[in-house]
Amino acid sequence: MGQEPEELRRDIERRRDELGDTIDAIGDRVSPGRIIERRRNRTVDSIRSLQHRVMGTVSSGADTVKGTMTSGAGTVTDAAGSVRDHLGPEAVKQQTTGSPLGAGLVAFGIGFLVAAALPATQTEAEAAGRAQDALEPAKQALTDAARHVADDVKEGATEAARELKETAAGAASDVADTAKQEAASVKDDARQAATS
Repeated sequence: MGQEPEELRRDIERRRDELGDTIDAIGDRVSPGRIIERRRNRTVDSIRSLQHRVMGTVSSGADTVKGTMTSGAGTVTDAAGSVRDHLGPEAVKQQTTGSPLGAGLVAFGIGFLVAAALPATQTEAEAAGRAQDALEPAKQALTDAARHVADDVKEGATEAARELKETAAGAASDVADTAKQEAASVKDDARQAATS
């Protein structure tokens, strides 16, 4: 027979609770704040794991990194997450395991991304302007040197092409002469065979 009304009510209540839990879980999963928090936590965990594998555990250093990343808001997290997403944490771990130099390069890369993501200060802008002014003569000298190298390479390539053309023409002539000689030899052999 059918279910009792009380059993149906309990079943409906249970399913309603399960559905509510599912909806809450979906809402939590797609919440922008929770997404950022999960990404930040994964990044911090990856950095700690990487640091531990490369250089051992340094609790004060890990706390400093965590504090810096937390205060750096989403920009640092997104930059580091982007690097992790493109390189993959396993690739970074394998490349830097037991290599302080590799760890330094990874840290430099993350620092570069952070520096690129943050706006330049007035002092940095002035220093960049002075450096650019100082590098202008070097840029011109480098441009001139590149032009001379290109001209030398072009002349060398032209000479090599001319020599290659002459060699190919000579080889073609030799092949043609050899083919004529062989054809004459085959013709003579055929005449001798026909007369015998």
